[in-house]
Amino acid sequence: MLKLSLKNRISFYYIISAALLIFVAFITIYLLISYTVYSKVDERINYEVKEYIDKIDFEKVDEVELIDHEEWEKSEHNELDVDPVFLVITDSKGKVIEKSGNLKNHNLYISKSLKKSKISDIKLSGQLARQIQVPLISNNTITGYLLVAISLEEATTILDHLKDVLYILFPIVLLLLFFIARFIAGRSIKPVNSIIAISNSITKDNLKLRIDMPKNKDELYLLSETINNLLDRIESAIERERQFTSDASHELRTPLAVIKGTLEVLIRKPRNTEEYQEKVNYCIAEVDRINFVVDQLLLLARFENEKQSVKMEQINLNDCVNETIYRFKTKMKSKNMTVVEQFNDSFTVNSDRYLLSIIINNLVSNALKYSFENGVITISIEKTTTGTILKVSDNGIGISKSELSKVFDAFYRTASSTNNPKIKGTGLGLSIAKRLCDILHIKIEIVSQENVGTTLILSIP
Repeated sequence: MLKLSLKNRISFYYIISAALLIFVAFITIYLLISYTVYSKVDERINYEVKEYIDKIDFEKVDEVELIDHEEWEKSEHNELDVDPVFLVITDSKGKVIEKSGNLKNHNLYISKSLKKSKISDIKLSGQLARQIQVPLISNNTITGYLLVAISLEEATTILDHLKDVLYILFPIVLLLLFFIARFIAGRSIKPVNSIIAISNSITKDNLKLRIDMPKNKDELYLLSETINNLLDRIESAIERERQFTSDASHELRTPLAVIKGTLEVLIRKPRNTEEYQEKVNYCIAEVDRINFVVDQLLLLARFENEKQSVKMEQINLNDCVNETIYRFKTKMKSKNMTVVEQFNDSFTVNSDRYLLSIIINNLVSNALKYSFENGVITISIEKTTTGTILKVSDNGIGISKSELSKVFDAFYRTASSTNNPKIKGTGLGLSIAKRLCDILHIKIEIVSQENVGTTLILSIP
């Protein structure tokens, strides 16, 4: 199959449509002119009939005669002009009584049983003519016939010339329309060529480049906008990946460097048992930290590809919250924390128990980690018309307004937490919670004020 460019395909489809429309238009024009020409001929025939029927005496059967024979002899119908009129008068049996001189040895076609006027086309001396046969009726009796015919030579010549002109015009008009359509199509798809050129120049190292938006807000504008939005998402995803890789490397390299440095110091000189135990325990703690980071990274990667199967079921939200509180009971005691549960009724939601438990676990873990000693963590559950609202609040260090939009990014830690050596963390907890919320179609929001506290809100449908 012949492969055509988009410009030629548009032109080709346009020409096919135009050809059909022009063909119909030309046929309509031809038929209208043909109808007009023949209507004029019929009008002239009827005029001739009215003019000459008054000059015929047909009161008696088979005794049809001209009222003024001398006038007949002088009539124009005895001459052969460009568009002559032929006349014949017959009796009731079709016997010719009179005929115009321009007929010479020829005669018109006579129907002997005709009772009503009839118009028909006949051949006369090898040429087309239009004829009408009118019965001459007296006292409800046909006494004879008047036949009038007009040559169609001029009409057929006009129609033949018109037909030739239309035949010649048809391909010429189509050819002109093709080049015009090709030109217009070329201008129309010019932005497409620009889109292709710019898209080909965009690489992973040049993701800042964007397609220029067309002036007209048409389909090409929407296409350009869609591609630019796609490039924005790709750039953002690659940037997040680069940042994630950088942060992951840093988070893993830091404890490894600490372990290496500690061991190097340890082997420089002999030490007593207590010193060895202290340094080894310190290295074990750093290894545990590496294990925790790796586990968090694996968990995040596991849900990033969206291949995690979700098992939706009816879950008692109160039980999930109580299990999480029990899990952190020891840490809460060590910081003398108080947990306030603001829910009396039993709340049931439709979700995945395992994933929802991870989300609640991370929220409570964050509240515990960033709270001061003797602090208070408040957990509330309430039912609304759109679902169930779970809130986890603390009165800890809080987050500044400028950092709120970044807290769900992987490895992001607020300035107040990084400046406090007592607060250990990887910056993955809320990132994992956000990803799991997206999978479960749970809306997660954060409200915080520096040095006042933070509230994380889950809207479970």
